Amino acid sequence: MKIHILTLFPSLFEPFLRESIVGNAVTRGLIDVRLVNFRDFAPGPHRVVDDRPFGGGPGMVLKPEPIVDAVEDVLAKRSDKNARSVKLILLTPQGQPFDQQRAVSLADEEELLLLCGRYEGFDERIREVLPWDEVSIGDYVLSGGEVAAMCLVESVVRLIPGALGHEDSAWDDSFSHNRLEFPQYTRPRTFRDRSVPEILLSGDHKKIEEWRAEMSLRRTERRRPDLKQKD
Repeated sequence: MKIHILTLFPSLFEPFLRESIVGNAVTRGLIDVRLVNFRDFAPGPHRVVDDRPFGGGPGMVLKPEPIVDAVEDVLAKRSDKNARSVKLILLTPQGQPFDQQRAVSLADEEELLLLCGRYEGFDERIREVLPWDEVSIGDYVLSGGEVAAMCLVESVVRLIPGALGHEDSAWDDSFSHNRLEFPQYTRPRTFRDRSVPEILLSGDHKKIEEWRAEMSLRRTERRRPDLKQKD
């Protein structure tokens, strides 16, 4: 998978792309991440990317020219000129909620382009002239889209075959089947008078699977009953 990230702060991503699962995926060639500073596409000696909003109000708004030019430059440099094969994702609190099902869908894409905003947001024409999927990672506001982009990238990358140590590692994750994950245990067998459930020590894999399914259902009903409504 190829991932283009448009941001004013590409250095924020450098340690993220070197470490853990994402870093391993980069090293092994499972993903190819390109960082694009859209300030490079702003005209003039000062490379201005924002301006005051028409109609007044606080803050600054990202100008359309450098962002649209940056996106079109990425698309123009591709060997396959079919822009439809690139999923354009605009990270914004106004977007559709990002969840595990969306991550699974994006993991099937060959190429993603993520746009990270800053300041008071985007000039509306950025939305109008390009075919964005607008995505939000939650009902709260960040100072920019970089953290949201990292969240999305990690959620998607761990679903790419070969990214995790075991092929089934993501199968039982919370939200994968509209359920929360079952309780997990490891050594020691007893910790502060709390013991590992005997069923997990039985070696009976069928009964263990049934226990985990039951615990997953109970935990979901107790903590996130809204997930059952998605079945």
